Amino acid sequence: MFRLNDLLLLIVVFSSMLVGIFSPRVGQYFQPYPLYCMMFLLFLSFLSLELSAIGKTLREQFSLTIWLTFFKLVAIPVLLFFVFKVTYPRFATAAFLLGSVSTGVVAPFIATLVRSNGSLVLLLVVVTSLLVPFTLPLLVKLFLGRTLDISLLAMMKVLSLIVFVPVLAVEGCRKWIPGVLAFLLRWRYPISLGLFAAINLGVFSKYGEYFRQQLEVFVSASLVAVAVGGILFILGILSAWRAEPMDRIASAISAANINNVLIIVFSSHFFGPLEATVAALYMIPFFLLIFPLRAYEHFTMKI
Repeated sequence: MFRLNDLLLLIVVFSSMLVGIFSPRVGQYFQPYPLYCMMFLLFLSFLSLELSAIGKTLREQFSLTIWLTFFKLVAIPVLLFFVFKVTYPRFATAAFLLGSVSTGVVAPFIATLVRSNGSLVLLLVVVTSLLVPFTLPLLVKLFLGRTLDISLLAMMKVLSLIVFVPVLAVEGCRKWIPGVLAFLLRWRYPISLGLFAAINLGVFSKYGEYFRQQLEVFVSASLVAVAVGGILFILGILSAWRAEPMDRIASAISAANINNVLIIVFSSHFFGPLEATVAALYMIPFFLLIFPLRAYEHFTMKI
């Protein structure tokens, strides 16, 4: 059920987190590059998929796509907000922000590790990334009572850059230099591991001193991040309960493998260090979710 590659992924991810926290001088060299690493990860995810496949998925699963998009961007953040408002109000805002963000560009990579509808995951990355500049500020105003001084155009520009540049790059390479794509496809997994390490080093080196000084906050935020990840996974499964198993797994990936790096940046500008800390520590459940995904995949394939 679990593979050696899964263990290797976790070793790379968590060792790079620890290096970023305890050796921030190493990680500081990677701080300018997480955004570009995310773009390259999405580029790698598109290598084995044609744009026509995504268009076909949209046509054939239009209703499911609309429902999962609504559930991801509206229902989930509202549910998380009230759950944490009742159980752990100190972290209600952090959980709300994590629930309200778009599906992450790393989600398609996770989709390649299990048997899932990869086209649906990619489709939800694109759709939720285009809509979150509208839904996130509106939800923050409604539920947190805060009006954000944020440039909608700038936010859309960043998300469009992350999503559409990799798509166009793959199509251009497919047309003019297919040999390079074949090479990258063969080495996609080790390259992806290197990109994950670079992202973690860049992100965690910024918060290393804070983590070391605020150990209690670090532990509490880690537990909250893991709890949010578990809730998102369960809600993702439930939101597509009547769908095919591969679509349910795709829904879980789309719900739980989120663009937490965007929330790190967002929180650091408009909220406090607690929200940014929880968003950064969401890297823990982000990759640990491979285990429940594999377990659910194994369970559904046996039925």
